[in-house]
Amino acid sequence: MSTAQKEDNLRPRSSSVKGSASGKPSSKHEGNADGNEGPVSPSDVKKPTTKAERRALQEAQRKAKAETKMSAVVGKPAVKSGGEPVKKEMKPPVLKTSVPSKITPAGEEVAQKPKQTRTKSLTSTPSTDMKQVQLFSHLHQYTREEFLSLSQSGEYIHPAVVKLGLQYTAGVFCGSNARCIAMLAAFKKVIQDYTTPPEKELCRHLDATIKPFINFLSKCRPLSVSMGNAIKTLKLHISKVAPGTPEKEAKHTLLSEIDHYVQEKIELADNAIAQEFAQKVIKPGDVILVYAYSSVVQNALISAHKKGVKFRVVVVDSRPKMEGLECLRRLVEEGIQCSYILINAVSYIMKEVSKVVVGAHSLLANGCVMARVGTALVALVAKSYNVPVLVCCETYKFSEKVQTDAFVFNELVLLIMAFNSMPKTLLSIV
Repeated sequence: MSTAQKEDNLRPRSSSVKGSASGKPSSKHEGNADGNEGPVSPSDVKKPTTKAERRALQEAQRKAKAETKMSAVVGKPAVKSGGEPVKKEMKPPVLKTSVPSKITPAGEEVAQKPKQTRTKSLTSTPSTDMKQVQLFSHLHQYTREEFLSLSQSGEYIHPAVVKLGLQYTAGVFCGSNARCIAMLAAFKKVIQDYTTPPEKELCRHLDATIKPFINFLSKCRPLSVSMGNAIKTLKLHISKVAPGTPEKEAKHTLLSEIDHYVQEKIELADNAIAQEFAQKVIKPGDVILVYAYSSVVQNALISAHKKGVKFRVVVVDSRPKMEGLECLRRLVEEGIQCSYILINAVSYIMKEVSKVVVGAHSLLANGCVMARVGTALVALVAKSYNVPVLVCCETYKFSEKVQTDAFVFNELVLLIMAFNSMPKTLLSIV
């Protein structure tokens, strides 16, 4: 074959690449490697390589890569096969600031929305869920910051109610009787400062006025059963005020009803329980075991001692508040012989006890008793030793609720508040 024929065979056929609708070759020539139109030279066409040549090329590339890596480790510049040093190209760092695009089936690029990633702030405080124990995660743990946010809310809160909420949160008032009496005293100040707006009725407007106050107190600390019953009684007396009653007379009636409630439901009831214990329950030579602090139990023991009954008292106490120390101090001041132990030693002293007397937070409809944490443990130990357990509870603490477990109505106390309530002598030991 001649040279002209070879060049003619190497020249691409226009009909195989581009053709008209009639199948005839196009008149236009294809561009060469330089992008210029015209015939393609034999040097522009790549010669097919054999399998051995491709393998040799790959081996040469691997060898050049290995030499480049070794030169980077040793510190010497890599050398090509021809003896020239290989110049390593330094690529500038690429900052990915563009939004990734998505190619549609039609070939168009559509910008995607950047994904929003949640990042934690370095100055953020740890969440309360991290501080809570899993067993008590259903109970709310009150914090100082939460209380400050409550006191700075938009609703108007009477200063006496704000002060009472602070005292509830700090644990100043302990016991159902003390908390209920303090709440009624705060509501007396609210009623004294109350003024009925024009074209309003006291029976309706005063009821709506004290609702945010009650809500505020419940957020500071859950209301006790005694407080709930007292609030129901107060609202009942407010609703009984006649529409045309003068404001001064209505306020005087409400204040007298509050005083009557405290005197009849709390004070007279405590005195009646104390008299009953002194006459029928406590006998000469008895060893009475009491747990923590209860004003009703304390009044009963002091009343029996004043009547000349000789007995001994064992005060059982437990952390974190150590309320039994206050009970021990008051009984010793009255001249009653007392012993003091912690709750972990109650099983050792129970064989000497003749009666167990405890206070109550509430008496439920099914006969169960709600009291301070640890009371159930003392009662179970007394049952194992066949020692009778007596509960002192006023009628205004009776509840229509029924409780089947001991974890729903518990309260969590901040550790710093618990340590603040402990005596300094015990703090030095701890």
